[in-house]
Amino acid sequence: MADLQDDLHPTPVADELDDLPELLPADLFPAAPVADPDASPLERARAILAAYPVADGYSGLPWALRHLPWYDLELGESAVDTDVPRLREGHVGALLSSLHLPEGLAGDRAVGATLEQLDLVKTVVRTHPEGLRLAHSAGQTIDARNCGRVAVLLGPAGAAALGDSVGILRSLHALGLRVLTLSGVSWASEAGLTRFGEEVLREMNRLGVLADLSGTSAETIRRTLAVSKAPVLCTRSAARALRPHPSNLPDDLLAELGQAKGLCMVPLTAEQTGATVRDVADHLDHVRAVAGPESVGLSGTYDAGTAHPQELGDTSCYPHLVAELLNRGWTDTDIAHLTWVNVQRVLREADFTARAAQQRREPSTAKIADLDG
Repeated sequence: MADLQDDLHPTPVADELDDLPELLPADLFPAAPVADPDASPLERARAILAAYPVADGYSGLPWALRHLPWYDLELGESAVDTDVPRLREGHVGALLSSLHLPEGLAGDRAVGATLEQLDLVKTVVRTHPEGLRLAHSAGQTIDARNCGRVAVLLGPAGAAALGDSVGILRSLHALGLRVLTLSGVSWASEAGLTRFGEEVLREMNRLGVLADLSGTSAETIRRTLAVSKAPVLCTRSAARALRPHPSNLPDDLLAELGQAKGLCMVPLTAEQTGATVRDVADHLDHVRAVAGPESVGLSGTYDAGTAHPQELGDTSCYPHLVAELLNRGWTDTDIAHLTWVNVQRVLREADFTARAAQQRREPSTAKIADLDG
């Protein structure tokens, strides 16, 4: 199916990249309301999510499962916030599965631990075939949804997983990595991207690996937006104007992210967004107003060791958040973009950008010593 979709949407040349949203399949976009306007907000929420499920920007499940001697996600697993029954109850259609590591791991240890995390995710998906399916592209996430499975995408991983080698980036991509967080390394720091960092970003564009900018410096964000030909993600960022958390974005950066057609995925954590579902909705309202309706998404951040707001304790709770947004006047189309369409657009644009880049750019052989030495 994914190959057929690729054939139906031929690769654009570089000059056509600005028109990519017009190339998206029409069935991604709600042409009319999908919920009964006379139904209760919670009933409407469930109807919308049945058509446009949640693409969750960050799941800490892999690291959480490492500490369990046994688990069964298809029957249900009370030791974690995420299992197949609750994913279905919450109408989750896709998960970005974090490969992040504890602080302090670097070099070969970081590379090895990331490979172990990646292998664990693949094992979890393989042993839960009735509920989960591995996906590498927008088309494959749609295929998984149509088959009644939750699509699992690999990433974000930490940039330390690359060591100082662009070749390791290509190897991780070949194993399925699709998102990399640009922080915790010398080439993406408070001062911004170095020359080697820019080369890594260009290679990410060529491969179709999305840049995650949550927790990075303002200079790294600005330089990434200037250099990247593909849209970027902030997988765990809310509005700093409402809550001064270091991973939340100030309004000027939210506006720049929106202008670049990037995506700010608001986390459902008490620390970053507040203690109630209304607090989370306030952040979504603010990000949508500043960055634009095409640049806001959701990030459950479940199983990442953080506390969650009331009514949003696990992955089954998304309908409660959507009902709150409907009460605030969000339309069916607004909700569809928030939960599903915006993530699909970013994934598909990254694929198109990669195909165009591969026609004009050979794999990078740059070394950090050559560019930053």
